[in-house]
Amino acid sequence: MKSLMQTLTRGALAAALTACGVASALAADLKVGLSVSLSGPNSSLGVPYAKGMQAALAYKPEINGRKVQLIVLDDGSDPTTAGRNARKLIEEEKVDVLMGTSGVPAAIAMAQVGKEAKTPMIGLTPILLDPNENPWVMTVAQPTQLMIDAVVERMKRNNVKTVGYIGFSDAWGDLVYDALIKAAPAAGIKVVSNERYARADASVTGQVLKIVALRPDAVMTGGAGTPGALPFLALAERGFKGGVYGQHGLINPDFVRVVGAAGQNALMPTGPVIVAEQLPDGYPTKKIAMDFRAAFQKVNNAPTSDAFSAYSFDGWLVFADAASRAMKKAEPGTPEFRVALRDAIFSTKEVVGTHGVYTFKPGSLYGVDERARVIVKLDNGQWKLAP
Repeated sequence: MKSLMQTLTRGALAAALTACGVASALAADLKVGLSVSLSGPNSSLGVPYAKGMQAALAYKPEINGRKVQLIVLDDGSDPTTAGRNARKLIEEEKVDVLMGTSGVPAAIAMAQVGKEAKTPMIGLTPILLDPNENPWVMTVAQPTQLMIDAVVERMKRNNVKTVGYIGFSDAWGDLVYDALIKAAPAAGIKVVSNERYARADASVTGQVLKIVALRPDAVMTGGAGTPGALPFLALAERGFKGGVYGQHGLINPDFVRVVGAAGQNALMPTGPVIVAEQLPDGYPTKKIAMDFRAAFQKVNNAPTSDAFSAYSFDGWLVFADAASRAMKKAEPGTPEFRVALRDAIFSTKEVVGTHGVYTFKPGSLYGVDERARVIVKLDNGQWKLAP
C-alpha cells in the first residue's frame, strides 16, 4: 500500500496535491480520507477521481472557517488493499469521512471497514450493499438501474428486440446485467447472452464470437474505463452491424482514446456534467458543472472530459454541506462528530452537484433522480447530447 505522495512523488499529480495544501495542511480541523486506484487496471478511473478531489479542495478548502485536510492513498485496483487503506485512514489518520473508490468490489471492501469503525463513507461508484445493514455508507453515483432504464428506453425507441450482453466478471458486471434483465422485458426486449471477462483480460474474441452467432439486434456492454473498450473493438473486428450500447462506467477519455472508431455512434447514459455546455440554461446542474470545469482547469492545468472527476467534486459538496451542519453538534475528530456527520449526510436535501441534485435519507444508498442522467452519443471522439 502506497500513499499518493509516495506513488507520485515525481509526477504532476503529487505536485498539484502539494500546491493545493494536501500535504501541508497538518493542522486541519477536518480530515477526508480518499482511497482510489492510481495504479492497476482501474487507474483510468482512479486518477480522474483524485484530480477531481483536488479541484474540490481548491473550490471549497474550508467549512465554517475550518480547514480541510485531504489524505489520498492508492489501492492499486485491489479490493483487499482498499480495505486496508480504509482501516489505515480511520485508525492512523483519524479521518472524519471516507471516500472512494474506483471499482465496486473495492468500494464494498471500504464500506465494510467504515461500518465496523462507525465512520461515514461517501462512495464515488455504485455500491452493491443492503443500506439497512450498512447504515454508514451512501454514494453520489447514480443507481445503476436508473441509468440502464434510460438505455433500455433508447433501445426501445430504436426498435431493438434482442440484445446480447458482455460485461466484467465482477460486481460491476453483475450490477449492469441485473439492471438490464429487470428493465428489458417491459420494453419487449429479450436478453440473449450473458458473457463475461476480467478487467485484466487482453481479448474478448471468444465471448464476442458467441454473441455474434446469436445475431442480436444490439449489444449491451458492462465494462468500465479502458478495459471497457474491448467488446467494442472485438465487435467491430467481427463486422457487427447492430447497435452497441454502454453505460456511465465508460465516460472516460482513456476509453475514448482506446476504442477509437469502434466506438463511433455508441449510445450510453451519463451525468449531465459531461455535456454541460450543451444543456439548456435552466437545467439545474448546469451552473455548478461549469464552475467545476473552471476549478478543474485551474488546479490541473487541463480540461476535464470524464465523469469520474465530477463524482469526487459532488462527494465533496455533499460532505461540506453535511459537515457544516454536523459541526454545530460535535467537534471534528471525535466519534460524536462522525455520528453527527453520518446523520447530516442522510438528511441532505436538494444539494446541487454536477451530476445531479442530491437528497439522501436513511435506508437508501443513493440520492439522485432522473435529473442525474442524459443519453450521449460518441461522435468522432466527442460526447454529444443525444436528442
